[in-house]
Amino acid sequence: MGLAWIDALVFTSVWVAAVAGALCAASALAMGAQPPLDAMGLAAAGTLVVYNIDRLRDLQRDFATTPERSAFIARHAAALRALTVVSVLAAAGFVFSMGWRVVALLAPVLLLGLFHRRLKYIPFSKPAYITFAWVVVVVGLPVLVAERVENVFTVVCVNSLSIAANIIASNLRDDETAEHVLPPAVSLRIARGLAAIGVVVALSDGPSIRPLALVPLLTAGALLRRDIGERYGMVVVDGALLAGAVGAIALS
Repeated sequence: MGLAWIDALVFTSVWVAAVAGALCAASALAMGAQPPLDAMGLAAAGTLVVYNIDRLRDLQRDFATTPERSAFIARHAAALRALTVVSVLAAAGFVFSMGWRVVALLAPVLLLGLFHRRLKYIPFSKPAYITFAWVVVVVGLPVLVAERVENVFTVVCVNSLSIAANIIASNLRDDETAEHVLPPAVSLRIARGLAAIGVVVALSDGPSIRPLALVPLLTAGALLRRDIGERYGMVVVDGALLAGAVGAIALS
């Protein structure tokens, strides 16, 4: 029963949507602002939409690299489509309440999502453009709605390093990224190094930033394992971002 619930959370993208919402809140606190509920909701709902549409479209091709997730999606495709429709409506509601500026902010993220199927096969591109998209969401949205923010550059750096490390490690099994150019061991060392730098950057700044060090710290800990398989990558490596963000919120 427990494993079934984990599958449901992870394979429906609810797990990664929770990461987006939590990072949005943690980033806001690190910048001296209150966690914006509408921005958190939009980050989570938008993540559900983008990730589930991509996984439904690429279902057959994904069986080669993510067989467990793909089998789950194939069995529950109708329910996943319904969840995606509900998420679209929720995201539209958040966009309407936040105003036109959020449309301008998220336009580049939408374009990247539309061209993701082509961009992801360009060596070294996937960690760069997905990191950019995530940072626009989890840092840009709090900045957009906050009255005053500080430490924006440092928060961008810490999130970028943590997310890039996550993406590199999570895609070691794919043939879509730089991992088919570099040996997997080299890519994993790069991911660990990025996470370690993120810890140093966060701890070297002011007290409001330091709790955010948990995000790259727990990511680095998850990457100590050499074999980043499908379930470990989705549950533990992504879960490190979630646990780090929740810990940062609790300590702020």
